[in-house]
Amino acid sequence: MGFEAGLKTIIVATDLRGRSEAAFAYARKLASGYGARIVLAYGLDPLEYAEVATVPESVLDEISREARAVVDKMTDDLSREGIHSHSEIRQGAVAQMLVDVARQYEAGLIVIGTEGCDGAGPVIVGAVAEQLVRIAACPVLAVAADWNAGLYRPIPGGPILLAMERNEATRAAVAVAGSLAGTFHRTLLVIHASRPDEAPAFLNPGATTLEEFGIQNSDAFPIWCVVRDGNPSDAISSAIEIYQPSILVVGVKRTSESHGPHGTAFSLLATSRVPVLCVPAAAESVIPEAVAVASEVEVR
Repeated sequence: MGFEAGLKTIIVATDLRGRSEAAFAYARKLASGYGARIVLAYGLDPLEYAEVATVPESVLDEISREARAVVDKMTDDLSREGIHSHSEIRQGAVAQMLVDVARQYEAGLIVIGTEGCDGAGPVIVGAVAEQLVRIAACPVLAVAADWNAGLYRPIPGGPILLAMERNEATRAAVAVAGSLAGTFHRTLLVIHASRPDEAPAFLNPGATTLEEFGIQNSDAFPIWCVVRDGNPSDAISSAIEIYQPSILVVGVKRTSESHGPHGTAFSLLATSRVPVLCVPAAAESVIPEAVAVASEVEVR
């Protein structure tokens, strides 16, 4: 069973501030491509108020009515496109609420909108998005509100960019990226930042790297491999500027001996100019096989 088999339900985090519009647009494309249903989830987080006890019941009722109006309109839009949908409006911490909804509906993906920045499109990670990536068992797609603005908007039919690192989520990230490339008929662009000790070890570093990460040959779709020296975040940011991918897939290493944000995934969440799909190792529960990719491999 591959990513497409596990992606039967997509959870979309909605809000009343317009941040979820881009996330909703991406979720609709994914739902159409995979034949998935969408669950629209809105969470009223009591921590947004200084003292929950002082919030009048009438205010909470009004927020609930506004949220219902928003999700009802989104549901109508989905219905016209032939996408089955459902909605959940709950109180509680938003990240945990989304995880709970995803567990209830056995979702294969959570999509959340984040703030953009001055039309350029970099993601500014909020507490909810970062916490969600850390605790969700399924992949999380973070989409900046202005992802399609500025010089770095994804080109039509842009490639799927896979940030290749050696961690516990590598196998799952490979499978997800390959599934997206095959489903939407896109080139899979693999970017790997090599360590200094790797450079002299490979006569053909790109091909060796692909084999090492379990990427096998087939005629499914083309693949490019870009091997760069240096910091992974810098190499990936450079690849984004050059190739303008439609989505960035990265495996999430969620354990660290240091405090605060860690790992390439969290760095990219704060700087990427494209939607970032964070894949945890737990995703292997629905993606057990390594992905098979095209035999026409171009190493750059």
